[in-house]
Amino acid sequence: MRHLILIIAVFYSFSLVSQNSEKKDKMMVALITRAPKLENSIDFYKKLAFKQLPKPTFKTVAQQEAPRAEAVFFTDGKMVIEVSADIFVRAGLKMYKKSWASEISKLEAITKVFKTKDGYLLYDPSGIAIYLVEYEFNVDFIPADSAFSHLGNYQGLTVESPDIEKAFKVYENLGFKLKMGEAAKGFVGLVSPDNFTVTLLAPQMCPHMFFNPSVTYFNGKNNPGVIKKIRELNIPITEEIGVFNKIEDVDNIIIRDPGGFGFFIFND
Repeated sequence: MRHLILIIAVFYSFSLVSQNSEKKDKMMVALITRAPKLENSIDFYKKLAFKQLPKPTFKTVAQQEAPRAEAVFFTDGKMVIEVSADIFVRAGLKMYKKSWASEISKLEAITKVFKTKDGYLLYDPSGIAIYLVEYEFNVDFIPADSAFSHLGNYQGLTVESPDIEKAFKVYENLGFKLKMGEAAKGFVGLVSPDNFTVTLLAPQMCPHMFFNPSVTYFNGKNNPGVIKKIRELNIPITEEIGVFNKIEDVDNIIIRDPGGFGFFIFND
C-alpha cells in the first residue's frame, strides 16, 4: 500500500509539471457532493478552512440563465467541490462544457447515458455519477500554488473500480488522458484537459475502508499535525490507521463529509 501511495503522489506531481505545457480547453471538472442538510455541510467545509466561492454564473449555450438547485461551492485551492441540496444528486464528478455532443455517441457505445435538463448523466463502472453539463461555468477560481485547507496536500480523486478497462474507456472518451500506470496492473492515472486527476485502482489494492469516490491528501511527516488539527475541530474520523510505523500510532485517517464523500488523509 505504501508503494501505491508513492506512485499516486508521483503521478499527481507529474500532472502539475505538465500543466503549463498542455493547452487547456474550456472544459471544467469539479467534484459534487450531496448535502442532507446544507448548513451541516457548509459547517464541515468551513471548519476545514475550505474557501467558499462567490456564487458562480451558469449560462446555457444560448446565454440564458439556467435554473439551479440550491448549492454552495468550495475550494481547497486546488479543486472545486459543489455542495448540493438537490435531493437527486449523487457523489461524483460534474463536468462543464458548452457541448458534449461529440462525446455522447462514443459514450453510449460503452455505457448507458441519461438525458437531463442541463446535459447528461452517466455512471462509471464503480457506480460513480458523472454529470455532463452544457453550461458555461464562470466561477472566481484560479488554482493556488498549493492547497490551503486543514487537510493538507491535495493529490486528486481516487476511485476503486471493478472494471478498470471499461472505466478507462469512459474517462478517455470524456477527454482524460493516460499519464501513468496500466489497467492490467491494477493502477491507472488519468488527467483531464483542465488538469483534474483521477486515479483508478483495482479491487483489493487498498487495505482500508474505501468510499467511492474519495479525495486523497498526502502530507508526509506533517500528517500527525494534520490529524491533530482535525481532532481539535471535532471532525468525526471514520477510520484510524497505524500500519506505517513501528509503534502503531495513528498516522493516517479517513473522514467523510455529511453527504458521504470520502477523504484519505495519509502520509507518504
